[in-house]
Amino acid sequence: MKETNTTNESVTSRPVTTPERVADLATLMRSRRSVRQYQDRPVPREMLLQMLEAARWAPSPHGRQPWRFVVLTKPDIKLHLANAMGATWRQNLEMDGQPAEIVNIRLEKSYQRILRAPALIIPCLYLEDLDQYSDARRQEDEKTMAVQSIGAAIQNMLLTAYDLGLDTGWMCAPLFCPEVVCEALELDSRLIPQALITVGYAAADPKRRPRLPLDSLIVHFD
Repeated sequence: MKETNTTNESVTSRPVTTPERVADLATLMRSRRSVRQYQDRPVPREMLLQMLEAARWAPSPHGRQPWRFVVLTKPDIKLHLANAMGATWRQNLEMDGQPAEIVNIRLEKSYQRILRAPALIIPCLYLEDLDQYSDARRQEDEKTMAVQSIGAAIQNMLLTAYDLGLDTGWMCAPLFCPEVVCEALELDSRLIPQALITVGYAAADPKRRPRLPLDSLIVHFD
């Protein structure tokens, strides 16, 4: 999984804003950002645990909490995971017909995002405790509810991280190769990795994309 370090220039030329605790939830939600470049500074274990504690309180189908979390901080393990996912992504990009140069650039950038983040959190679906149905349609709907709930758990983590003075980034790479992630990290095969959350202290402020106007998102309001 790579992305070429688009450069040391971009890190030094862009400002760095330190997250600060805010007084209200609305400001916290608007302030959270997605960071790709981090300082070489470890994240305290206690802060990571606070993020996971926040995730634990997300809503879930039947209150079953169908998620489990993997936390990585050791460079050698992060490198092993990046290499495993990168091999799969390279195959996919080549299958899409992308030029070798572009493939290498995209892979290098993703590698750097993973390796330079002080901590990684991998949220995984765990479906064993969900209701079981006799028909495929309802069973698939049950899984969809679990997927929706893990998104809520991740959002809780992201907001908590920002409130603690940390920054995060949400990568979806594990979603495309969950079995590769499980094998690389020797996880229970019943776990289904869904995302990779990078955690740390921003080395540069990210470029923020504008939000769509609210009235363009509401399709019916009676």
